[in-house]
Amino acid sequence: MRTQKIFLASSSELQEDRKAFEIFLNRKNKDWVKQGVFLELIVWEDFLDAVSKTRLQDEYNRAIRECDLFVMLFFTKVGKYTAEEFETAFGQFQATGKPFIFTYFKDAEISTGSIDEDDLMSLLAFKKKLKVLGHFHTPYRNLDALQLHFSQQLDKLVASGFIEFKPDQEAAAPGTTTYQATLTGNGAIAQGPGATAAGAGGVAVGGNNTGRINTGTQTNIDTGGGAHIAGNVHTGGDFAGRDKN
Repeated sequence: MRTQKIFLASSSELQEDRKAFEIFLNRKNKDWVKQGVFLELIVWEDFLDAVSKTRLQDEYNRAIRECDLFVMLFFTKVGKYTAEEFETAFGQFQATGKPFIFTYFKDAEISTGSIDEDDLMSLLAFKKKLKVLGHFHTPYRNLDALQLHFSQQLDKLVASGFIEFKPDQEAAAPGTTTYQATLTGNGAIAQGPGATAAGAGGVAVGGNNTGRINTGTQTNIDTGGGAHIAGNVHTGGDFAGRDKN
């Protein structure tokens, strides 16, 4: 199973969008896990708000550097920590080619009375930075549009080979039964309904058979006078038992 780590960054105002994005990935995993890929979503809520030797934001940044994909959502503002997370992801991408970065701007109606001047300036400054970097954001009007676009991007990553599907070749198909056996030393193994095993020097013949059967080195087998033949056997000659005159 290959794990693709996805870091989701956004301000707290998009809490509902974050939850919906997580649900979307969980549903995606139901199909992708069967193909040998697990999408692991990493969000700041996963980290402990405990005292550490470094800033908690440093823990986030370390997780970003270990991710395969970085997804950023923004709306009316871009907080300093969210901006720092983008800088971390972009710097790591320049150095190693990962993570791939996706930025989404929520294009929805807002009340002009609720607009904060500092928030607006942070938003405009971030958009300008993206333009300078040549990285253009993708607008989305609702959650369906966000999920559809990112799903399409995932499919493109599969098509490009960045994400490789490797289903378990040994997994059983739905509705089928598998058998497992282990042989130690000399002997024979039969698996499945109706299977027959013949030990060393033995031959099992079933069904209709004609022609010769080569068992290797010819040997005489003393059955003690008893034998059982299943199915029709054409010997092409004599079949001699103990009582033949």
